Amino acid sequence: MKIYILIITIGLLSCNNQQKQIDNSFVNTIDNKISKVDISKYITHLDTILIATEIGDTLKYTKTEFNKIVNTHTEFFEEYPVNPDQTYFKANDKEEFSSEFGQDIYFALYAYFLKQKNGVEKHVHQRQKLINIYSNINSLFKQFENAGTYFEHQKMRILGYAEYSIYLLPKAKKDISKTYSIKKQKEHYIKSLRQLIEDENEIDFKTLEIDKIKRIQKLNKIVDELDKLITDNFYLRRSQEFQYGHYEYY
Repeated sequence: MKIYILIITIGLLSCNNQQKQIDNSFVNTIDNKISKVDISKYITHLDTILIATEIGDTLKYTKTEFNKIVNTHTEFFEEYPVNPDQTYFKANDKEEFSSEFGQDIYFALYAYFLKQKNGVEKHVHQRQKLINIYSNINSLFKQFENAGTYFEHQKMRILGYAEYSIYLLPKAKKDISKTYSIKKQKEHYIKSLRQLIEDENEIDFKTLEIDKIKRIQKLNKIVDELDKLITDNFYLRRSQEFQYGHYEYY
């Protein structure tokens, strides 16, 4: 288990992070006024705060550090949350989170505070399923691109993406309008991933032919896992959005 001690004083990391495009026109239409949330319930009186994540990492804060974040980063407590990329983009103060590693921590904090709004225990199963789906997609493209620091940073940022997805989760059956079977759509999506494996294999000149069979088997196992995890329209749409929004290569 890794423990990250904050406040962060880390030098700039060299990173091949894929550039994310943020629609500024959309961001500017968002009401930046913070609802009058009583942040006093987030203030701690404990000397030390440990925040355990679903991926096995733990964030460690002193009382002063934690309370400073609560008081400074009021964007974590918006009445109507936006996705973590946009939240980070318009954060009140990013100085301590300006490095790539710092941004990872920011996403984990975003997930922690939004989890309080969504319900910590209420969505344990859905939360873990989304983290597993996004982690498998990240792992698949990591293999395609032969690693890279972007994929390592994504491991923690996935916590934020997953928690935002929980926020979007339909709250009741009456909120679900797309009640049709997703069998065919899911088959097309899974088939597209398997086709991508074949296509990537065609241009893979770094792997010896004798090792390609094992590599293809490993990649298809990842897709097998995704096939099991995508159980309804919500998870299918979130899988597609996450893939197409974060893993676009030419």
